[in-house]
Amino acid sequence: MVNPIESPPEPPEHLTDPRALLTGYLDYYRDALLRKLDGLTDEQLRTSLVPSGWTPLELLKHLTYVEIRWLRWGFLAEQVPEPWGDRGPGGRREDPWRVADGETLESLRTAFLAAAEDTRGIVSAAALEDAGGKGGRFDEERPTLIWILFHMLQEYARHVGQLDVVRELADGAVGE
Repeated sequence: MVNPIESPPEPPEHLTDPRALLTGYLDYYRDALLRKLDGLTDEQLRTSLVPSGWTPLELLKHLTYVEIRWLRWGFLAEQVPEPWGDRGPGGRREDPWRVADGETLESLRTAFLAAAEDTRGIVSAAALEDAGGKGGRFDEERPTLIWILFHMLQEYARHVGQLDVVRELADGAVGE
């Protein structure tokens, strides 16, 4: 039996403001991510069903750090203690994603929602044409805020699509 996962509504079709469209779709995918995790057991959240080895909890933590890396460390150039904190021991970019035994869906969801709220505040205070700060993630080549938001949007779309497949393999639930 296939159980549908109800998708949140997309931003309105008549929306033409780039900021509202980008932030609306980011929120759409954030919500879809959390809905696809709801109902999975702790074992399902911590078990990989794909050859690359990532788990649904690791994906949630990864997307939390995507928000932090691109907006706080990247755009604002803040000094972030562990910009690759979603990675294995040593926290290097090339390390695989990891979730510690004590981390739970609830603790990771809370961190994810806080990072998303930080992003909303950063985006609302800046112009889409503003370049990222110097000295955090970027030095000479600093992308604009609009580029960063488009990059994040494609990353969310890709990962939420991957989670669609993992969720269907885990319990038969499919996204709309």
